[in-house]
Amino acid sequence: MNRVVHPIEQESFRRLRARLDTSGFPPLTRAVVERVIHSAADLDYATDLVTAEADLRRGHAALHAGAPVVVDVEMVAAGITRRDTVCRLREARSGPGLTRSAHAVRLAHEQVGPGALWVIGCAPTALEELLTLDADPALVIGLPVGFVGAAESKEALRASGLPAVSNVSEKGGSAVAAAALNALLYHPTHPEETP
Repeated sequence: MNRVVHPIEQESFRRLRARLDTSGFPPLTRAVVERVIHSAADLDYATDLVTAEADLRRGHAALHAGAPVVVDVEMVAAGITRRDTVCRLREARSGPGLTRSAHAVRLAHEQVGPGALWVIGCAPTALEELLTLDADPALVIGLPVGFVGAAESKEALRASGLPAVSNVSEKGGSAVAAAALNALLYHPTHPEETP
């Protein structure tokens, strides 16, 4: 089923492309970069995001094959369209050395097992906890925001070797994390389809 794109969104992407040439990016990387920039109106994401086309292909295939999508907070879930998500933050509890967000990741991992797509846009501790688990993710979209631990947790994600989307700076957040996942949702599964 083709997605109907509103004229305002079409104009926004036209203006984005007039200001930034994204034509040199591989297809899925371009989709993610453009959708993230669109969500934040921040052209700097073109050089701040760290992606690998092979990782995006793996995540795209898993997503369209029905793999579970796990989010760290309801704000990320609210931004993801056309797909149910798993968020266990409401049931999670903090404890000594464990934040609620980290506990929520443990609970979600117990629920979904390996092969899920993980979308973390708020809590660096959620991303840090995910890296301690044997999650075997299809893709980790690790874009938590903040001055404490955000850049470091994303650096650890990149060092882990897991298939991932991240960024170098402290910026990120629920909207950009959801946008990265939506880019994969909206991207066609067959080359002859139009996004």
